[in-house]
Amino acid sequence: MNIEDKKKRATKWFKDIRNQICDEFESIEPNGASFERTLWDREDSDSPNASGSILKGGGEISVMRGGIFEKIGVNISTVYGTFSEEFRAKIPGAEESNGDFWASGVSLVAHMKNPFVPAVHMNTRMISTSKCWFGGGADLTPTFEFDEDTKGFHKNLKDCCDRHDPEYHPKFKKWCDEYFFLPHRNEPRGIGGIFYDYLDTDWEKNFNFTQDVGKTFNTTFSEIVRRRMETEWNEENKDKQLIKRGRYAEFNLLYDRGTQFGLKTGGNTDAILMSMPPEAKWI
Repeated sequence: MNIEDKKKRATKWFKDIRNQICDEFESIEPNGASFERTLWDREDSDSPNASGSILKGGGEISVMRGGIFEKIGVNISTVYGTFSEEFRAKIPGAEESNGDFWASGVSLVAHMKNPFVPAVHMNTRMISTSKCWFGGGADLTPTFEFDEDTKGFHKNLKDCCDRHDPEYHPKFKKWCDEYFFLPHRNEPRGIGGIFYDYLDTDWEKNFNFTQDVGKTFNTTFSEIVRRRMETEWNEENKDKQLIKRGRYAEFNLLYDRGTQFGLKTGGNTDAILMSMPPEAKWI
């Protein structure tokens, strides 16, 4: 299979899993809330942006605000272009491709109305330069941790990893714990999950694993939401959730690779900052 066929298959999958996730989460909402979708594109962009990169392609932003999901965004994009001289040195294979790149993926962040339902993040992506690889993962950020939720989330991700390679889970869980950490506060963002990148050993195997991550996430998080969404809460609980959201915002603005990649390549700002909570608080 040539690289163009691989790109088409990956792009179609990211749209498919976006649709599956949106359908599932709309089915949870009791008030008929639905996702509002906004297309964006950079097809006419031939000049370097402020960072020196050239970005073409586009994507679609899907956002829902409801009684269960206070704000959830599920974005897909397929972009291509040329990295700046400065940025290409940080991306595998980009110097050998003279900065040329292609990237497609899905990215999701959900902030929940009920403080007892955790916030969650998931993304999977394929990137091509002179090399081609998959990356992604999922992690959970509860304000109030429940042992049942934590164990179930980790077990399902481990089972997903083990279906493809027994070495995946210990490596990807450790990578997640180290990545989703706020060094300026010396604390983790949440309870972790899995994080992987630069997976380029076997395209078909890596693609199958990436698809499984998306499907496992969809089932696992839906179970957690349905389990916790009717738990009674008060303003004190909400106040703690808003402070936890502040930590979430700090990480995404200071350390998140996806945020940095999007901004430095001239991506859609609204899509990039979709992960920001609708409301947050600092002490």
